[in-house]
Amino acid sequence: MSDKSPWLVGKTLPGDPPVRLYCFPHSGGLPGEYVRWGRELPGVQLYGVCLPGRGERVAETPPASMQELVDRFLAETDLTPPFVLFGHSLGALVAFEVARELAVQDRPLPERLIVSAYAAPHLPRTASNLHALPDASLARAIGERYGAIPPHVMADPELLALLLPAFRADFTILETYRYKPGTPLTVPLEVFGAEQDAVSLEQLELWRDHTTSDFRLHRFAGGHFYFRENPRALIEVLGAVLGV
Repeated sequence: MSDKSPWLVGKTLPGDPPVRLYCFPHSGGLPGEYVRWGRELPGVQLYGVCLPGRGERVAETPPASMQELVDRFLAETDLTPPFVLFGHSLGALVAFEVARELAVQDRPLPERLIVSAYAAPHLPRTASNLHALPDASLARAIGERYGAIPPHVMADPELLALLLPAFRADFTILETYRYKPGTPLTVPLEVFGAEQDAVSLEQLELWRDHTTSDFRLHRFAGGHFYFRENPRALIEVLGAVLGV
């Protein structure tokens, strides 16, 4: 069932790969950017997670909350062991909550959880309301904060209209999320962060509270999308973490 889930994008490798890596994208992100990493990770079955409301699933209604997202994903996807969860930015929070729900459901847990460019979930956050902004204001805010919308898209109202609903849906999930204290995970936790990102070293270090197993912090040169600036550095560390 895992390889046929509507949530998963990626070329299925023949045979039984030694590890599967499931990647949860950033706000507004598509899985293709992460699927391409598989070319540089021989033997790893890599899937990018595609949320409803974008890409091939653009006609589907996006989840309105983190709980709905996690529930729908796990109801429609079998994660085949051995596997690792990776998430960048919003995706880090999603991957964390998926791992916690797997533990609650007594389902197989990931070999490792890799969270990237996101502060520890229990930390207080500055209130924001991006998901309620008009389209033009939302697009400007995304560009100013994350630089995630290419200039040619910003200049094309039709392209922008196709892109913004996914951002709005993701910001709704992010801005309405409330951390609920629970039992720490029992899986090793790898935290990726960038030296020029707004997420501080201290905020990354506090992920340590969410596992009773091994904890490692990896820092990269660059900003929030450090892996776009130096993909080779990310692949080398990811390969070492996965043991390939």
